[in-house]
Amino acid sequence: SSDLSPKLALHAILLLRFPRMWSRTTPVVEASYVTLRDVSAMRAVAASVAQSAGKARAKATLHSQMRLLQLVRPRSFSSTSSASAVVSNELFLPTDTFAQRHLGPSPAEVEEMCAVIGVKDLKELMEKTIPESVRREQELDLPDGTLGEAGSLALIREILSKNVIAKNFIGMGYHGTNVPGPILRNLLENPGWYTAYTPYQAEISQGRLESLINYQTLVCELTGMEVANSSLLDEGSAGAEAMAMIARTVNSKAKNQFFVSQDVHPQSIDVMKTRAHYFGMELIVGDHTTTDFASMPKLCGAMVQYPDTQGRLFDYKAMGDAVHKNGAHFVVAADPLALVACKPPSEFGADVVVGSMQRFGVPMWFGGPSAAYLATSKKQVRRMPGRLIGESIDRLGNPAYRLTLQTREQHIRLDKATSNVCTAQVLLANMAGMYAVYHRSDGLQRIAERVHALAQLFASEAGKAGMAVTNSDCFFDTLSIDVSPKSAKAVVEELQNKQLNMRAINDKLITINVDE
Repeated sequence: SSDLSPKLALHAILLLRFPRMWSRTTPVVEASYVTLRDVSAMRAVAASVAQSAGKARAKATLHSQMRLLQLVRPRSFSSTSSASAVVSNELFLPTDTFAQRHLGPSPAEVEEMCAVIGVKDLKELMEKTIPESVRREQELDLPDGTLGEAGSLALIREILSKNVIAKNFIGMGYHGTNVPGPILRNLLENPGWYTAYTPYQAEISQGRLESLINYQTLVCELTGMEVANSSLLDEGSAGAEAMAMIARTVNSKAKNQFFVSQDVHPQSIDVMKTRAHYFGMELIVGDHTTTDFASMPKLCGAMVQYPDTQGRLFDYKAMGDAVHKNGAHFVVAADPLALVACKPPSEFGADVVVGSMQRFGVPMWFGGPSAAYLATSKKQVRRMPGRLIGESIDRLGNPAYRLTLQTREQHIRLDKATSNVCTAQVLLANMAGMYAVYHRSDGLQRIAERVHALAQLFASEAGKAGMAVTNSDCFFDTLSIDVSPKSAKAVVEELQNKQLNMRAINDKLITINVDE
């Protein structure tokens, strides 16, 4: 209509063409902009503008558009005074709530299904299917669902802003690392990689399978072992899986003792204690330097850390020989970056090597997750846990990758399986493998040399400052410092107040770990 104000005409056009933008473009209509006297007049204007877009479209959308128009209704109009408005509370509710985008059944569909089942509602269904002894009657204290996605993200950012981002020198298998930009953008943040699960359909998974075989090859080259799986959950559970694999290899009724060095990372020891209990194994934690393995006829295996949790590097050749003479297996939990520069465990007789690949380009997050690895000899391949990627030949004679030896897995062997579909960290294994591809062997060597050089510099400066570095003769990236007569715990707390995180080993020792 020619007598409409230009701004009102613009509002009407925006309303029809972009109804979802209405509350954002014009959250409140000022009285000076409104020349229409009542809702009927508004309807007339909206209908006349809609005619240019077709009567059918206008008829289908008019009802919802008019509801939005009525969110703000002027009570009175005056050319001399500003008008007051009745504003609906609905105007201030977010439009990005989860319920509107949820693809589950509607209330009507739920009602229909309950009628078919023969119950009044979902509450009655729960009462008939879940025993009363395990049912929770108390209502959960949950959000009301009106916050919206943008509001939820803002709340999360507010909570996260309370975290103190300190400098971390704790180590213990968790290290600061730089995620290369191409890996961050194209892999970690790419749903084609982060939503993918078990690649059983090899014909559509060749890229991921090739990446995982790179990961397996990387682990074999670092450890010196013959075969590796395509990841496990973490270092502690990888150690427990190695223990279970060895139990399957020997007569576990005659040999049911497993030794773990007290200098293995404490979280790994805790996991292995729990798993050993349910395996029916006796877990012995002690000092590997003083233990007489020849006097342990029930010993089936022994595990050490390389470098150990205090940062010390040992050549375990003599221990490996002693364990083997007793008919037991030797397991080494090894840091992969240390293996870039140090002797591989295969050279001192390791039968199984496990560890975490977190420091190969995977963030620490808040203590996980990260991919673990397990490597062993080919003769153990049918007993080893985890998925295995192998190279095969397709019908045209071309090389092709696939999951191999699946008869070990849960979907075939059920409760007798050596593996199941959950014993992997595929995304993070792919990140670690691509980290090595990105840096190449010479780049990994430079990173390892720099980390070790920084640890050497710290040891030198600590010595000049009068600190006693207890493992200065042989270390890679972790130093142990004797802070006595002070309490190690008190020193760690004092450093935390300066936003420096370190670790107290005992009453006298603290450790400092250097990373990338």
